[in-house]
Amino acid sequence: MEAETEQNRGALVNRLTTQKDWDLIVIGGGATGLGIALEAVSRGYSALLVEQADFAKGTSSRSTKLVHGGVRYLAQGDIQLVREASIERGLLWRNAPHLVKNQTFIIPIYTWWDRLKYTIGLKLYDWIAGRLSLGASVFIPRNKALFKLPNIRSKGLVGGVLYHDGQFDDSRLAINLVQTIIEKGGTALNYMKVTGLIKDNGQHISGVTVKDIETNQSYTCKAKAVVNATGVFVDDILQLDNPTGSKSITASQGVHLVLDKRFYPADDALMIPATSDGRVLFAVPWHGKVVVGTTDTPVKEASLEPQALEKEIAFILENAANYLVEQPKRSDVLSVFAGLRPLAAPQDGKQKTKEISRSHKIMVTPSHLFTILGGKWTTFRKMGEDMVDRIEKELQWPHKETGTRHLSIHGAMANVNLNDPLYFYGSDTANVKALMNGHANQWLSNSLQIHEAQVIWAVQHEMARTVEDVLSRRTRALLLDARESMRMAEPVATIMAKELGKNESWIREQVAAYTKLAERYLLV
Repeated sequence: MEAETEQNRGALVNRLTTQKDWDLIVIGGGATGLGIALEAVSRGYSALLVEQADFAKGTSSRSTKLVHGGVRYLAQGDIQLVREASIERGLLWRNAPHLVKNQTFIIPIYTWWDRLKYTIGLKLYDWIAGRLSLGASVFIPRNKALFKLPNIRSKGLVGGVLYHDGQFDDSRLAINLVQTIIEKGGTALNYMKVTGLIKDNGQHISGVTVKDIETNQSYTCKAKAVVNATGVFVDDILQLDNPTGSKSITASQGVHLVLDKRFYPADDALMIPATSDGRVLFAVPWHGKVVVGTTDTPVKEASLEPQALEKEIAFILENAANYLVEQPKRSDVLSVFAGLRPLAAPQDGKQKTKEISRSHKIMVTPSHLFTILGGKWTTFRKMGEDMVDRIEKELQWPHKETGTRHLSIHGAMANVNLNDPLYFYGSDTANVKALMNGHANQWLSNSLQIHEAQVIWAVQHEMARTVEDVLSRRTRALLLDARESMRMAEPVATIMAKELGKNESWIREQVAAYTKLAERYLLV
């Protein structure tokens, strides 16, 4: 791809001075904002997306790695959300087949009542998805369940219910969406912070002021519509519009632990339907490791780097131990990561976060600030479609049909070899391997299969600006093995410095900052 990514970021930044007016400015570079910007450019609108940190820095790189209809939403009776998510799951599987795979899940069954309940429930799950279903659910007998779940607790096991959902790499999808937006003529910039909202004489929002975090230079960008898609930070932008506004978001923290595959050496994911707090717990194979989570803990303050609480770590280890023969200990955890879910604040203030709908909600202020709340990765495309539809309606633009339902995402390639450590590059894999051939045998990590060429590629083609960008989101080293990623920090910084024209001081600062960050992903 020779679209303007790093060559250089300056080329994209220059558009902020050469292009005076945009149709849409989207604030926020997570799943929601990327979906809106992609929807806008797919309809032919000019769109600028700005993100204060890196793309998918927050919640959008810290998911359970599932593209799913939502079995537990079905249990809550939210049929509409399950239907919408099941359709979007099927579309994304087709549009980004290099990143989304059909993953089988098994629910271990220990009573005949559970067999009946989950078999019927999952048949309904299949039916709701219709022709976009990823496969039929079936009951499997005890001997087959023990074979497929080799470490599962066997005492009292009746069998299992096998069903299909999607599994993906969240931050890699975000990067591919950025590339697609740019290829479609849009502009997407990381490390560009909105500092103010501009209003016309009628007190309607007509643009934003932004500051480039790297240069401290400020820009004024005018637009017909401004969208607030900042996840758990939506209230910060709403307060720029109306400092006296009430709180619209409540945040819920989800924590995941990453373990070595030996604790769960299966190809099928494990779904534990009822834990001690009533939440669903997953153990999902991912990049040669297993991700176990998630929790649902209300938090008062939003943060770009939320911290796992001790009670959440204990909860996951305790519930996993109830199902796995070899019980993982704190010292076995390779990485722990936390993400914040942006949920629409309940009106009564009493609803538990796990009971709040994951459906998205669009708000429009009197000054025409368009804000989107809630939602989840699986439905990002539909959220974008709904938002652009709403903008067209509110601002009385002629309606244009969505262009994203069948739009291939950058890198899309069918039949990828999942055993190839570079499979997630999709159609870019050949180019990455060609770059590797020019840097023979320069593996930065044998255990994680990360090569020097991937760092160069991330800078040149994926707008990586920091060591964290490379080790957390362009590769997934931080989440897969935090300690190993710390060992890689200095060589990564050295490679990046050469590509970005940085000095020794920058290398030292980057290594120190990354080491401090990665230590938070370790259990000591």
